[in-house]
Amino acid sequence: MTTQPASIPLVSTLFGLTYLGLALGKIPGLRIDRTGIALVGAAAMLGFGVVSMSDAARAVDYETIVLLFGMMVVVSHLRLAGFFALATEWIAGRFSGPFTLLAVTIGLSGVLSAFLVNDVVCVALTPLVLHLCQRLKRTPIPYLIGLATASNVGSVATITGNPQNIIIGSLSHISYLRFASRLAPVALIGLVLNFVVVAIVYRKQLGAVRRDLPAVEPESRPRVHRGLLIKSIAVTLVTVGCFFAGQPIALSALIAAGVLMLDRVRPEKVFNAVDWPLLVMFAGLFVVVSAFEVNVVRTWGIERWKPLLDSPVVLTSGLSVALSNLVSNVPAVLLFKPLMEVMPQKEQAWLALAMSSTLAGNLTVLGSVANLIVVEHARRAGTDLGFLEYLKVGVPLTILTTLVGVAWLALVPY
Repeated sequence: MTTQPASIPLVSTLFGLTYLGLALGKIPGLRIDRTGIALVGAAAMLGFGVVSMSDAARAVDYETIVLLFGMMVVVSHLRLAGFFALATEWIAGRFSGPFTLLAVTIGLSGVLSAFLVNDVVCVALTPLVLHLCQRLKRTPIPYLIGLATASNVGSVATITGNPQNIIIGSLSHISYLRFASRLAPVALIGLVLNFVVVAIVYRKQLGAVRRDLPAVEPESRPRVHRGLLIKSIAVTLVTVGCFFAGQPIALSALIAAGVLMLDRVRPEKVFNAVDWPLLVMFAGLFVVVSAFEVNVVRTWGIERWKPLLDSPVVLTSGLSVALSNLVSNVPAVLLFKPLMEVMPQKEQAWLALAMSSTLAGNLTVLGSVANLIVVEHARRAGTDLGFLEYLKVGVPLTILTTLVGVAWLALVPY
């Protein structure tokens, strides 16, 4: 790309309109969503000659796309094999008490989200948690909020926990093991706080039994495909082992997906579970942000922003929480890329961005895709999880966990 002074107003306008659309989540009068907005933004950058087709192709971080796709295929096979249904049935048989059920729901969501992308974990677990609450005559709201918030908190732990961590892992080149060793403690402490906050906020509802709910007979046995289940679990464990062993993450995920596809499962069942709109949104945002970075951001002299450079953890985290709730955490992370490149303490800054952008997703119901997945699945099942209802947990939990994350990264040496 070449920088032309005359292109700065044009690029700034195109970028501003794209991010305004992302913040709103729609364009008035149209049915376009965030994926479409990112795609239109990238097309506009190409159409106005800001970037060439070859530059746009180079701007897309293919490793991020490949890793995310590979993990979606892996989780899809686990779900088709009956892994999530089996895990939920096991919980129902052993942890039916209201507070123990909440603790196990939060723990299961958090642990699975640490290694599998949290969005697809929520897709798999939400209907199962709803069924479990109806069967045990429990009010579903506390458990749904626990599921959503724990998926965000748990996903802090590793690079494969969520889409923004996948981007950060690819851009920062921090190893999987080092990333986990620095942020897994934050996730563990966060999950404990997660349980405490939900349990306090909903202590009365958790202790009540819903007599008005229709009786639901437990299934005699979850539908499990034994051969596929064994294969899927084995491949998943080997893949995670490769991550920790320092093997190329994207390549490992893609090989895992390829091995799992060598089966008798119909490919369309697997591909229907892949979040194609999310992958398209990523590609569009890579182009939009790259064009803005090259043509505009490099004229700002951010290498001289002393306060931000001197306090990478505190100020990066604060800005990230605010921006992530304005335009969503994935676009926010991409917007931070030029700033990360001039940070004197790059690793610490990247880790602070991963931690804060992920925990920021718990502030409101609109803060992360995982939250929206839980809310939408609940709505379809007749349970309304409203914006204000979610704030009862989201606000205190985000403040507490972010403070823990900032303190851990700033004060604990490694």
